[in-house]
Amino acid sequence: MTSASPAPPRVTGTIDGAVVKIGGSLVADRARLCAILADCVEEPPVAIVPGGGLFADAVRATQAALGLDDALAHRLALDAMGRMAEVFCALEPRLPIARSFEAVADALAQGRSVIWDPIALKAGHADIAESWDVTSDSLALWLASMLGVDRCILVKSAKLTSQADPAALARAGLVDAAFPRFAAAFGGTIVIRGPEDISQKHAA
Repeated sequence: MTSASPAPPRVTGTIDGAVVKIGGSLVADRARLCAILADCVEEPPVAIVPGGGLFADAVRATQAALGLDDALAHRLALDAMGRMAEVFCALEPRLPIARSFEAVADALAQGRSVIWDPIALKAGHADIAESWDVTSDSLALWLASMLGVDRCILVKSAKLTSQADPAALARAGLVDAAFPRFAAAFGGTIVIRGPEDISQKHAA
């Protein structure tokens, strides 16, 4: 069991930018994924939160096969997000990887876009349960709240329902179980985009 590390300082005021969570499953649609990453470069500042995709699926399969506890699986899933960050960077080299909250905040304050690798959270955080209840969806909202940005956009490959209520989305399995709690704590606008929104810019 890891002890929770001190929380990074919350940014005071509001950064003119957005947090954009890009689902790892979008690797199945290279054209759409590359277009979204390019938009994030061309319309900064954006903090990109990568989903774990196939890397996270491997963690789930390994946990099921070996009976690993949720805390270890959570930390391995954070690693999965880091590997996806590297994939995104390889597809769009203009986007650097930021491996700390402070590095993300500095980049946005300078009007630049970055990809967030959440490796620092492996040390533990009091606000973030080490379980599958908290995945990249909730982590995107947590990061947006900490940064003080006014928009959090989730880009998914799944077709969305007309119901946008966070609790209903969680029940439908479109977001993780902790999402409603993090949504309630976020003071900005939450936008969830599915494949039907391919033509929309991230900042719209």
